[in-house]
Amino acid sequence: MMDPTPHSSTGNRRMARAAREQTLYAALEALPEGLTGEILDGQLHTEPRPRPRHSAAASGLCAELIGPYSRGRGGPGGWRILIEPELHLVRDTEVTVPDLAGWRRERMPELPEDHRCGIVPDWVCEILSPSTRSKDREIKMPLYARHGVRYAWLLDPEAETLAAFRLEAGGFSPIGNLGAADIVTVEPFAEAAFRLGGLWA
Repeated sequence: MMDPTPHSSTGNRRMARAAREQTLYAALEALPEGLTGEILDGQLHTEPRPRPRHSAAASGLCAELIGPYSRGRGGPGGWRILIEPELHLVRDTEVTVPDLAGWRRERMPELPEDHRCGIVPDWVCEILSPSTRSKDREIKMPLYARHGVRYAWLLDPEAETLAAFRLEAGGFSPIGNLGAADIVTVEPFAEAAFRLGGLWA
């Protein structure tokens, strides 16, 4: 008779992992107002609402992209761009909240009804701050690459720079490093053509 212990042990580990994942997401949902929660590599991360300079960068970038890319005004259209969506790269298990994310409309014809967004975006933008810089670069960028996000931007309001990356061979390769005086014409929004420094003007 075969020993059932290895199978029981595997089943117990799976049940324990599932219970932990449910507990983490329950903790995320229970966070007080004013805190943003993410579950990254099995750990719950929290951060306060962003500072005004951070928010100005997000709203400025949205203003440049939503008209031509989301609404087709003066640009190609064909995108959905959302501010701080709750991305479930794995439902209730790998949960990130990028500052901005974009999907080609053929991949997201309709907006999700639930607050959980389970479709991997085509593009994400993280706006760096002193408290999130390390997490964004060292934890979230590899996570986005693992789940197949095709483009990622890192926008730094302090340095007034933009670093852009494209997914190649399972990792992100740099495709642009811009300063405040530069005109942004980088994938996947190469037609945007706005001055980076204008985001903070």
